[in-house]
Amino acid sequence: MYKHILIPIDGSDTAAKALDAGIDFARESRAKVTLFIAVPEYQPPGEAEILGRRMVSLRDHERLSREQAQAILDPAAERLRAAGVECDTAYSECDRPFEAIVTAAQSHGCDLILMSSHGRSGFAAVWYGSETRDVIAHSHVPTLVYH
Repeated sequence: MYKHILIPIDGSDTAAKALDAGIDFARESRAKVTLFIAVPEYQPPGEAEILGRRMVSLRDHERLSREQAQAILDPAAERLRAAGVECDTAYSECDRPFEAIVTAAQSHGCDLILMSSHGRSGFAAVWYGSETRDVIAHSHVPTLVYH
C-alpha cells in the first residue's frame, strides 16, 4: 500500500481532523509521514513600513517563519510519534500553498497526500480559492481528501 504520506497542516481545526485521520491511516498501513506547512514568503517593506520603521528584515522573517512553522509542526509530530508512526517535518516559504504541497510531496518521495478541505463552495470557493482543489489538479501524487 502506501509507504510515505505527506500531511499538509496549517494549524486549523479542519487540518487537525485530517491529522487525526492521517495518524490512523499511517499506523494501519505502517507508513512514514512527513508533516508539512507552507508559510508566507518575505515581502519587501513598502514606503509606509519604511517611514513607520516597521520593517522586518529577511533574516527576521526567516526566523519568524521557522518559529511559526515549528509551533504547528512540533506538537503534531509528537502526536504521530506517540502513536508509533515514524515522522518528519518540513516547511517552505511560499505564497501559493498548493505549489509548495505538490513540490514537497515530490521532493520527499511521498506516494500519497492526505489533506483536509475547508469545504468552501460557491462564491467563497471562488473568492478564497481552494488549495485542495489546486493540489488535486496539479499533483501526480494520489491525494486523499478528508472532510
